[in-house]
Amino acid sequence: MIRNRNHSLLLRAAVLFVCAVLLIPQASFAAKAQNNTVSSVRVLLTRLNLADEAWMTLEGRYLARGSDGTEVLLPPGAQLTVLLRGGKLVLFHDGLSLNAGKELALLRRRDGDTEPGIRFNLQSGVYPGDLTLSVKDGAIRPILTLPVESYLLGVVPYEMNDSFPKEALKSQAVCARTYVLSKMNPSAEWDVVDNTNDQVFRGVPDNSENTALAVQETEGLVLTWNNKLITAWYSASNGGQTELPGNVWSGDNIPGCFAMTDDPWDAKNPESTVRTAVLAKSGEGLSPGFLKQIRSALARKPELDDFRLKDDDPFRVDAIRAVKLTAPRYKEPSRLMTKLELTVAVSAALKEGRSRPTGMDAELDIDDILHPDRTPAPAGSAPEDEQDPELIPAGTFTVTLDLFPEIVFLLGLSVYGADNEIVTVSEEEESFTLTAGRFGHGVGLSQRGAQYQASEGKKKYTEILNFYYPGAKLKRYTGQTAPLPTPDPVLGNTPGPIPTATPRPTLMPVTETLPEGAWLAVVENIDEDSSLNLREKPSAGSKVLRRLYKHQQLIVLEEAEVTGWVRVRTDVCEGYVMVSFLQQAE
Repeated sequence: MIRNRNHSLLLRAAVLFVCAVLLIPQASFAAKAQNNTVSSVRVLLTRLNLADEAWMTLEGRYLARGSDGTEVLLPPGAQLTVLLRGGKLVLFHDGLSLNAGKELALLRRRDGDTEPGIRFNLQSGVYPGDLTLSVKDGAIRPILTLPVESYLLGVVPYEMNDSFPKEALKSQAVCARTYVLSKMNPSAEWDVVDNTNDQVFRGVPDNSENTALAVQETEGLVLTWNNKLITAWYSASNGGQTELPGNVWSGDNIPGCFAMTDDPWDAKNPESTVRTAVLAKSGEGLSPGFLKQIRSALARKPELDDFRLKDDDPFRVDAIRAVKLTAPRYKEPSRLMTKLELTVAVSAALKEGRSRPTGMDAELDIDDILHPDRTPAPAGSAPEDEQDPELIPAGTFTVTLDLFPEIVFLLGLSVYGADNEIVTVSEEEESFTLTAGRFGHGVGLSQRGAQYQASEGKKKYTEILNFYYPGAKLKRYTGQTAPLPTPDPVLGNTPGPIPTATPRPTLMPVTETLPEGAWLAVVENIDEDSSLNLREKPSAGSKVLRRLYKHQQLIVLEEAEVTGWVRVRTDVCEGYVMVSFLQQAE
């Protein structure tokens, strides 16, 4: 999904394709674009993580061409090894080798009715299209060129899921097609990348019938505003309210088909990602980091000058009496609040030589604060837990804390680490519950909202698109794919090594004895071709120290102050990861 990227809002490419109006006739639009058709998109394949070698199997015939024009015809099923040696690429296949130089092109050739494609080791999908490998910054850089409709077959099943309702998948197909066409830039080295900086592309999966039908049944359909393509941003979940592009990215010429609107479909969907934090009215269970923020805010109040409020001084929150969210980041009707207002009763230690200020509340049992109508405890009774004798009631105060970035992390409310969660508060008898939602930037289509509209609301894809892009028009582009060339003669016959399977990335050793209280975990809850970031601090915005691969063992040392994060170690490094990606080792 397209999340938190700094793309320009300049909407180019209205002349890149031919369009015919579906809903409202616009003959002039089609006439303007007839001489400029688009058939292919260039995708930078970052997810392959290529360094100095690449291993692949061909599905269909390909012509390998080096930078000096030398060519080798490769048959279907060919297993290839490409190595970077001395700054140049060398291709090996079944006793043949090709010294390709700085660039190697693998070009599709006609092979019956099957569209040729490439399977990369450790990748599950087929990558249809022409592949160009070049040398960039001492590593192999892969760029795949393929038809737009074929590209969508490798986007929609990963941006949504083949199990999504068909109408939701169709709305996703239209958005993904519109987005990629709006990013076409002939002067650049590629058009889009294969990760969430643009759209997730992992090749075409073997089993994705529903998504394939969604692409087929919306073939060529795009969203336009004033006869120009829009950049059809979308995200996983908007947290119950769509966002305006201008609040996320800078730029001009923002089309008028984006609005800040409450989205009940996203809010109702139980699969929308949310985080919650419960604040007990008794003040119990608050994390040290959160207490530190409250203490710092209280230390700025002149009424508390007689009390010691440094980090190492005795301090206690006796009750939380009110919780309020204030200060919307943007003008109405924005519900993205930036301040957390707490009314708390606190006890603290007096500074040396100071006496308790007059007018302060007398010492109260916490049950008296929470339940003023209860029957008083017998005289002389003591609370079950011993209280610090230095602490005396300091009073009840209202403090205002910045939600972003610290508080959302300290309370475990961070959904995606983008500092844009929509937070709400509800009150129960003995607690307040904070709930945060929004996975991504929130602009345009919400994938979870579309899912719920299609399943519970029985909405058609056109209705879904109209809700998220009000006023946008559906049009059809046509981009004719050039016919594939016929096979060329086999050239090249230099012996080379037979390709073998690429080994998995080397895992770091874990040999030390487990410290007291630690436990052994394994990175499991990620895809085979993915990785988990080991970060310097327990925050999705913190510096990445290393990438951890599936099956990596880790010593879990302790839970972090931030809910959902743990501090881990191997023999090589130490840092923080989200515990949800780990499983306890057997």
